[in-house]
Amino acid sequence: MIRILAPLALLAALLVWGLSQDSQATRADLVIVNRNEVSTLDPSQLSWQHDFRMARLVFEGLTRQDATDPDLAILPAVAESWTLSDNATVYTFRLRPSARWSNGDHVTAHDFVSAWRRMLLPDAAADYLTLFHLIDGGNTFTQWRAEALKTFAADATRRNNAAAATALWEETRQRFVADVGIHAIDDLTLEVRLVAPTPYFLDLVAFPAFVPQHAATLDAIQTIDPRTAALVWAPIWTKPDRLVTNGPMRLVQWRFKRSMRFERDPGYWDASSVTLNSIDVPTIEDPNAQVLAFRSGVADWVSDVSPGYRGDMIARKDNYWKAHETEIAPLRSAGKNPIEVDAALPADPANFIHVLPSFGTYFYNFNCGPTLPDGRPNPFADARVRRAFSMCIDKQSLTRNVRRSGEREANSLIPPGSIPGHLSPKGLLRDDAAAASWLAQAGYPGGANFPEVELLFNKDGGHDIIAQAISRDWERALGVKVRLVQKETKVFSSDLKAGRFMVSRASWFGDYGDATTFLDINRTGNGNNDRRFSSSAFDALLDAAASETNPAKRAGLLSEAERLLAEVECPLLPLFHYVEVSLFDATRLKGLGAHPRQIQDLARLRLLPSAESNP
Repeated sequence: MIRILAPLALLAALLVWGLSQDSQATRADLVIVNRNEVSTLDPSQLSWQHDFRMARLVFEGLTRQDATDPDLAILPAVAESWTLSDNATVYTFRLRPSARWSNGDHVTAHDFVSAWRRMLLPDAAADYLTLFHLIDGGNTFTQWRAEALKTFAADATRRNNAAAATALWEETRQRFVADVGIHAIDDLTLEVRLVAPTPYFLDLVAFPAFVPQHAATLDAIQTIDPRTAALVWAPIWTKPDRLVTNGPMRLVQWRFKRSMRFERDPGYWDASSVTLNSIDVPTIEDPNAQVLAFRSGVADWVSDVSPGYRGDMIARKDNYWKAHETEIAPLRSAGKNPIEVDAALPADPANFIHVLPSFGTYFYNFNCGPTLPDGRPNPFADARVRRAFSMCIDKQSLTRNVRRSGEREANSLIPPGSIPGHLSPKGLLRDDAAAASWLAQAGYPGGANFPEVELLFNKDGGHDIIAQAISRDWERALGVKVRLVQKETKVFSSDLKAGRFMVSRASWFGDYGDATTFLDINRTGNGNNDRRFSSSAFDALLDAAASETNPAKRAGLLSEAERLLAEVECPLLPLFHYVEVSLFDATRLKGLGAHPRQIQDLARLRLLPSAESNP
């Protein structure tokens, strides 16, 4: 074993040495390692957690969250204040006169209008376009534009006609102004009219998809494709020498597959609150090298620890806590979060790994359509079958013996405690006898005549080991046969979206602080409803919650919707709630939050010298 690991360790050590040499003369105040290379800083194309993390450094929306607050309290950001109409559908934001772009321009309401219009255009293919359909007229505008582009492309008299394409864009601009509830009343006043009361809207506008975009920059790199009439934005605008941003830091260097560097923006309106002058983000793809980068002092924080021996690292951390139980108990009783507890303990390498709850859930999809892809009747169209397959999983063994990463067993979709005021149901607990009974009631006693179950999952990520454990439980408790179907990620994703599966692995991470960020993916017709699930009762509960202005009643409706999902209809099988496993010395790195949504205010972190640790 030692001989096998030695070359890998040597390669990882060489990589760490190279990174240290590369940045030796100009080491940043903080060096962090993301699990993956940042793919984009274009707000319209953001999709991954590591992209969002960097985007929050350089962009700022109307509001932001207090990362260290237990409930992620909303703070004013570009908007210094706001008012809400009596019917709770019209927000009027007053922008700060001191808010500026990195090139010195003032941030204006027009920048928000320009950015949000771009997000609503199907031309941009933004991942979070549907969130903007909460704005009055947004959905209608997107649909009109999509149909207009389709008609243009089919019209031989206009296709490839620059003048006609320009005319369509001018008509689009006019329709947006007339029909969509986003208006710049003046340079510093933004009015947003919503379709219905949206209690989480102030949280939503802190989400990076809702940040402003420098209008003059977008205009400069925007062209109209005469063949299709669609707008095209040159990707070069996100390069360090072209990117105009309004956040606490500026991107000053981006070397693909090597590193990114951010430096404090002295023109940022709240520059005095920014504690770091520079942040380096080296690209280290090998999980072992990431750990070595931290242990050697090259990196101060590894955001997602994933080597094969991670379980052993976590076990050592558990033993360390057990050894310090007398010190830890009063801290936990006082309500201290895990990071605060670690910061109060003696600095020790065993205590540098941190397992924190995350805002995501790993689950299996059941195809709820009436027929299978090959036309056969689908047994999973019956909720009794789905319930049976949901009730016989040994989730405790899955999390403790298979995953070994500190995750919590999941019996509901929404991670408990992640959304203030939301009460998740107990869900279906393991009961093999009840599971067998439900399957018999559905017409398959002892698994008789049940078709072979095809379980679809993608390569990598340990999905194969999870599938093996789940299939054994199903075969043991229900008497069915299970065939594991592993495919390349791209093929897997294609089959999933096309409904070519019986059961498939899946996961979901919430985007904003409301239960609908999880529940909406099960609405009839939702683009993320890969299960083809449809329930008029479930949809009605979400509709009722959307129009309910009483917070307590609304919370009750959403809790009931999740209960219906988790205990009655069972279109998905929750398995475990994700955790984020990271590496940092809590006695030195200050300001990281422990909230499951893992929103971190990186520019306002502090890194104490070793001599000042654990004051």
